[in-house]
Amino acid sequence: MDTTIIAIGLGLGMLAALATGIWVAVALFGVALAAIVLLVSVPAGTVLATTVWGASNSWDLTALPMFIWMGEILFRSRLSEDMFEGLSPWMRNLPGRLLHVNILGCGIFAAVSGSSAATTATIGKMSLPELKKRGYDERMAIGTLAGSGTLGLLIPPSIILIVYGAATEQSIARLFIAGVVPGIMLCVLFMGYVAVWSMLNSAKMPPKEEPIALWDRIRATRRLFPVLLLIVGVVGSIYAGLAAPTEAAAVGVLLALLLSWSSGTLNWNTFSLALMGATRTSCMIAFILAGAAFMTVAMGFTGIPRELATWIGSLNLTPYELLAALTIFFVVLGCFLDGISVVVLTTSVILPMIEQAGLDLIWFGIYLVIVVEMSQITPPVGFNLFVLQGMTGHNIFKVARMALPFFLLMVVAVVLVVAFPQIALWLPHNMMAH
Repeated sequence: MDTTIIAIGLGLGMLAALATGIWVAVALFGVALAAIVLLVSVPAGTVLATTVWGASNSWDLTALPMFIWMGEILFRSRLSEDMFEGLSPWMRNLPGRLLHVNILGCGIFAAVSGSSAATTATIGKMSLPELKKRGYDERMAIGTLAGSGTLGLLIPPSIILIVYGAATEQSIARLFIAGVVPGIMLCVLFMGYVAVWSMLNSAKMPPKEEPIALWDRIRATRRLFPVLLLIVGVVGSIYAGLAAPTEAAAVGVLLALLLSWSSGTLNWNTFSLALMGATRTSCMIAFILAGAAFMTVAMGFTGIPRELATWIGSLNLTPYELLAALTIFFVVLGCFLDGISVVVLTTSVILPMIEQAGLDLIWFGIYLVIVVEMSQITPPVGFNLFVLQGMTGHNIFKVARMALPFFLLMVVAVVLVVAFPQIALWLPHNMMAH
């Protein structure tokens, strides 16, 4: 049977399965099993068992539940209040004033969470009521939060980078380090846009608040010390080569528990809720990864990735043309699937093309995460939009319109990372040259 017909049939089968509303992992298992049973003469049960065991028995993946648990603990702490009180005195004199708290707050929480939805929810539950009370433009308050919340996917420790690293057998530590500069670049782009917008729309800004004395600002900054200590303990230990991501994740959980206990928010209820939340999320991701691994093996047996890579090669696309096509593909796919599903669904098919084009896989991981970030604020399945819809009561498409400028800024970030790959590669090449 022609490989093209097989690929189209499997693709339609996957879309039909997802359209029924069943779990992504179940759809992956079902389509992969059908492909092996119908198209190749290998024992499907044996392949399924060995593949799922191999995908689950990965030391790198043990960091995943720990980082998720750390984020769940901090989500139930007073971290967002402390960050708002610590950052706001310093933002009052900048163009855009307290709107920058959303951006910097999300950037800081992203460094201890790894989840886009958790970052958005944690910062939003504190900042949105405060900004509304002080008279800030609602459109910009929600837009900055929607865009900045996606930083949870990029700034390490990123859950999606762990998933990508496990799926492509790339160093998770190198991926984490590669995400730092692009994450900072996105923060700068967002803050620059807010500053320019506020100067052009001064009528939409609230009156200036009373200035705060320097000593009072320094005293308020003390509330940031615990979370900064947590970032240094977790991310700093990885950068310094003192700990692997898995070991750093265990340290992070311990520090998060101590931080929650010291702030008076750790009790049996919050502890059990955080543990169960982390368990559910980790099991969901592990199930999807196992299904994706089985799909990868099934695709290998059918020969589709190899044929697809050959076909792409015959088109003689330049790397830039290939990346432009992939960007559109990932954004469209992200309109219907969450970021982790996008990564695990496409890895087996995309990687042969990327390797043939001579693109660095660490760099491609950062590029992919930024594009997936864009899909987090595109309807109908933008996870950040769902979070903000629940928090504000606005229609999801209205929230998407508020987030549109930040979507376009992410497009700029993708262009910059493609045009200047060293934005992502300079730090890992220099810090981990040995």
